[in-house]
Amino acid sequence: MTAPRRNLVEVSDLKLHFPVYGGLLRRQVGNVKAVDGVSFDIIEGETLGLVGESGCGKSTCGRAVLRLYELSGGAVRIDGEDIATLSQEQLRRKRPTMQMVFQDPQASLNPRMTVAAIIGEPLDEHTDWSRARKLERIYELMDAVGLNRDFANRYPHAFSGGQRQRIGIARALALNPKFIVCDEPIAALDVSIQAQVVNLLEELQERFGLTYLFISHDLGMVRHIADRVAVMYLGRIVELAPVSALYDTPLHPYTQALLSAVPEPDPWTETRKERIVLKGDVPSPSNPPQGCNFCTRCPRVMDICRRIDPPYREHAPGHFAACHLLDETRTDQPKDGARPEQDQPHIHQGEDA
Repeated sequence: MTAPRRNLVEVSDLKLHFPVYGGLLRRQVGNVKAVDGVSFDIIEGETLGLVGESGCGKSTCGRAVLRLYELSGGAVRIDGEDIATLSQEQLRRKRPTMQMVFQDPQASLNPRMTVAAIIGEPLDEHTDWSRARKLERIYELMDAVGLNRDFANRYPHAFSGGQRQRIGIARALALNPKFIVCDEPIAALDVSIQAQVVNLLEELQERFGLTYLFISHDLGMVRHIADRVAVMYLGRIVELAPVSALYDTPLHPYTQALLSAVPEPDPWTETRKERIVLKGDVPSPSNPPQGCNFCTRCPRVMDICRRIDPPYREHAPGHFAACHLLDETRTDQPKDGARPEQDQPHIHQGEDA
C-alpha cells in the first residue's frame, strides 16, 4: 500500500485587507476585504482549481498565498513552513520552492530582454552557476515547454500569445519549484491555443511532480485539469469539493448558478437545463453585507442569511460548503415564499464531449 500524500500547501484563515483613505486629512476610513478568511489545503501533486466571477478575489488570493502582498492575517504553510512569518531574506531563500505563472504573458515578460535572459533571470538571482551551466539549463527548459532553441535570442514581441505563455512557464520552472500558482494562464489566449497550454501544464506536472493552484473563470477547463475545486465569492470560499462531486451535486446556490451558465456540448441537454440568473450587483468588498455575503443575490435567501454568517463545514466526505440551507437543524423557513431546498430544480450537468 502506498503512503497517503501530505499537504504541501496549508492556508488557514487567510486575510488580505487594503486600507481605504478619505477625508481632508486622508485618514483611513475603512478596508477593502479582498480576501476575508480563506482556508484550504493542497495535497502534494494535485491541482486545486479556484473559480468565481471577476472581482471575487481569486487572483489576489493566489498572490497572497505566495506573499506577493503582505498579509493582513492568517497563516500560509508551504512545505511545512509558515511564509507569513518569514523575514524578507528568509522569504527570498524560500522563493525557489514557489513560483507563479501570470495571466497576461505580454505584460509579464520584459520586452527589452531576450527569451534566454528572461528564462535565465531566476538562475542569475538564486544560483551561482557558470554561464555555460545556465545556458544548458535554459535550453533544457525551452525543450520542456516546446520552444525551439534557435529562438533563445529573440524578443517576446516575435512570439505568439501561446509561445509567450510557454516562456513564462519555462521561467517559473527554472528553479525546480514544488508549487506553482497559475493565475488564469489561458485567459488571454485564443481558444485554439488554450488546450495546448493546459495539456502542457498537465504534462509538466506529471513529469516534475508539480502542485498547482489553478485560478480561472473557465469552469469547463477547470473541470478538465483540476482534482478539487474551490468556489470563491466576495473574498470567501463558499464551496470546496472534488471535481466530480462539485459538478454533479453542487450544494451552494452560487455554485449552482455558476454551473448553470456553462454551455453544454449536447444540444438536447442544453435546451433542457435550467438557467439560474442572479439579480443585482456584487456588493462592494469594502462594505460587505451583514450575515452571508451572498444574501443580497441569493434566489433562496432566508431571514437567518441576513443576520448570521453561515458556518463553513463538511457536508460529505471532502465536500465543504457554507450555506444555511444545508443546516438540517435550522428553524428558519424560506423567506418570501421561496421553495424549500428539496423542491428546488436540480441542475443537470452533461458529460464532456
